[in-house]
Amino acid sequence: MPSESIPLNDLQRHTQALSAELHAAIDRVMARGYFVLGPEVEAFEHEFAAYCGTALCVATANGTDALELGLRSVGVGPGDTVATVANAGGYSTAAILAIGATPLYVEISDDSLNMDPDALAAALTPQVRAVIVTHLYGQMADMPRLLAAAAGLGIPLIEDCAQAHGAELNGKRAGSWGTIGCFSFYPTKNLGALGDGGAIVTNDPALAGPARLLRQYGWSSKYFSSVSGGRNSRLDEIQAALLRAKLPHLDEWNARRRAIAAAFDRGLSGLGLRLPASLGLDYIAHLYVVRSAVREALQTALAGLGVSSAVHYPVVDYLQASSQALGLARGHLPRSEAACDQVLSLPCFPELRDDEVERVIAAVRLAVERAASPSLPARA
Repeated sequence: MPSESIPLNDLQRHTQALSAELHAAIDRVMARGYFVLGPEVEAFEHEFAAYCGTALCVATANGTDALELGLRSVGVGPGDTVATVANAGGYSTAAILAIGATPLYVEISDDSLNMDPDALAAALTPQVRAVIVTHLYGQMADMPRLLAAAAGLGIPLIEDCAQAHGAELNGKRAGSWGTIGCFSFYPTKNLGALGDGGAIVTNDPALAGPARLLRQYGWSSKYFSSVSGGRNSRLDEIQAALLRAKLPHLDEWNARRRAIAAAFDRGLSGLGLRLPASLGLDYIAHLYVVRSAVREALQTALAGLGVSSAVHYPVVDYLQASSQALGLARGHLPRSEAACDQVLSLPCFPELRDDEVERVIAAVRLAVERAASPSLPARA
């Protein structure tokens, strides 16, 4: 096997392929001399809203800010309860706690690893002021059933689309299903900036308006603050211009990711690994994640064979040291905890070459043999 290692992601390849377009975007901003909340941000907001199938978009400094400002826009405040999942890296938890609200953790479905609609329906009470649904790994959650559960109590549903740019379910894209959708443009995302960035999308002007004020100190006009809870959360012009250059390529990149995922599925079947639940348009393969009962041994073996991997994510939110005050112990959500114990992300990015895909498959097959992995069902 070649000695050159295969990375989990390669942003150098990604940006080099668009070098001319990206430099032109930067040059355009520099020539204009307008660097914050200017014409590039406004144009990107229009273009990204159209892409998502929503009427409005409010760009923010990052995806976690988008979640926090989205929660504030739907009326969540200190002491409120927000339902979310515990296996998605802690980003929704961070936004909830930043407001002074309390997370209510809901169990996940064993196949998609997204929020279980039946568990949500059982957990909801009139005290829950919002639900954050994460489309984990680029796999859309069961939005029709989740919306039905929330709608029964009139609870707004916020989509965490940080890993789901362009995912589509029943002809509707991620971000267009819920009350609002929140995106991250961190560089590793399917649509990534060359720095931080985020956005809120919605069809409701009554929500976009407050979000627009909140991202800049709550100002209704310069130096006059009319909304409490505001902050400095602005997408800068250069990042907006870069995102505009990249957005027309997003569907092509997503298709390549799905093709890689399909090749992995073919090559890794029969190994006793749990594979992703879908290869359809509802999955954009932000991460290709397998599950193994002996993950650590598998990851060690892969590293020895020159294939990078990562764990997204190793600890449920309520077992983090920073969450001890919540008073939740291991065993609270068995499926969520099992997922965090078993998941392993393999290299999956648009510039991954076919020969590298085959090397990853060969390495995983050999690594599974070395790790002597106890069998898990290929799919639920």
